[in-house]
Amino acid sequence: MQFDSSIFKSYDVRGIYGTQLTDEMAYGIGRAFVAEIGAMNICVGRDMRPSGETLFEAFARGATEMGASITSIGKVSTDALYFAVGKFGYDGGVMITASHNPAAYNGMKFCGPQAQAISLDTGLGGIRDRMLNDAYGEAKGPEGTVQVRNILDDFGKHCLSFIADRAAIKPFKIAIDAGNGMAGATVPHVFKFLPCEVVPLYFELDGTFPNHPASPIEPENMVDLQKAVREHGCDLGVAFDGDADRMFIVTEKSELVSGDMVTALVGINTIKHEPGAKILYNLICSRSVPEAIERAGGIPVRSNVGHSFIKKTMRDEDIQFGGEHSGHFYFKRNWFADSGMIALMQCLDLFSHESGTVSEIIAPIDHRSRSGEINSTVADIPAKLLALQEHYADGKIDTLDGVTVQYSNWWMNVRPSNTEPLLRLNVEGDTADLMERHRDEALAFIRT
Repeated sequence: MQFDSSIFKSYDVRGIYGTQLTDEMAYGIGRAFVAEIGAMNICVGRDMRPSGETLFEAFARGATEMGASITSIGKVSTDALYFAVGKFGYDGGVMITASHNPAAYNGMKFCGPQAQAISLDTGLGGIRDRMLNDAYGEAKGPEGTVQVRNILDDFGKHCLSFIADRAAIKPFKIAIDAGNGMAGATVPHVFKFLPCEVVPLYFELDGTFPNHPASPIEPENMVDLQKAVREHGCDLGVAFDGDADRMFIVTEKSELVSGDMVTALVGINTIKHEPGAKILYNLICSRSVPEAIERAGGIPVRSNVGHSFIKKTMRDEDIQFGGEHSGHFYFKRNWFADSGMIALMQCLDLFSHESGTVSEIIAPIDHRSRSGEINSTVADIPAKLLALQEHYADGKIDTLDGVTVQYSNWWMNVRPSNTEPLLRLNVEGDTADLMERHRDEALAFIRT
């Protein structure tokens, strides 16, 4: 089969529907998934994009022709798909979604038994190569069947199980922006059991995203939520991305709370219930994250960026919780998979047991200035990374993921993109002036 193989990314398949990703390709992916992974009992969910239904039908046709049986759980969030695979013992899972990408896109995320992620190195590359070479082999049995299962109530109860005492949750008023994505379906199945008042924004499932892109990591997509928090006098605001596996918070003052600060909050709450727990954070999170973990009595574990690294490290080292700046949060009791909804439950648990407003609870942790990720196109990435090490030789340098340089009052990480000729810069300073000065100096050096 001939196709644009660039749609096979490090962790998923993603491309423009109808050109890069077609129903014919979905059929081939179904056949190749069974051939490569060997999964014979596959759980499949999809998000609200209009193309999801035909992609599901094509994938199911390919997989069942290879002898696998399909359980369709319909329109769900990605973390609900991971839950279903882990809870009900499927040996494979596929989520048809393009996450936060624009409406023209669709894609697929894959996992094996116990919701273990399948990446380019652990099966996705093999699926791609089988399709390119039409190497599917023989069917592994008679044609499989397709059945339907509703899992959203079970998923909601699972998320609520991460709250130690549901009766202790305060009656928060919360604005929640679903971005016309799958949180519009999952939030009601959770919050009907909580005393909170939800102010809903864009809960209608609409894969054309008529209001704003479902990508809350971009500040411009948080404006409506910030406005709703102010206008309705909410205690906090929450935004989910399109497939609702990522979650971001705003305070009662409409201030944006970064993903690494949420990592610190959930880490603190985890340690309260699991004293001495290991908490993982990726290496571009704020220095405040490991500091907060240590103050709470936990053990911080630093990791590469990327969910395949994080999930493997968490499994290998038996880590209770891991978080990323990007709004992905991983839980041992969730089969080491990520869930924005579970992270939100943990935050509500913490906020309910602390005195003060959300901004007052976060303030002691969030006191440094961060640049955010800045991309630069670089012709010779290895040479530039070596030059950076020489230029900043007076700092403490490590090469866990790219190059990290640390000083007493600021630090930076420069790491290469997995898919493009880009270097990604993150800088943090104890003050805004330090961050801005060293950010500008590093960018000038990288771009010359």
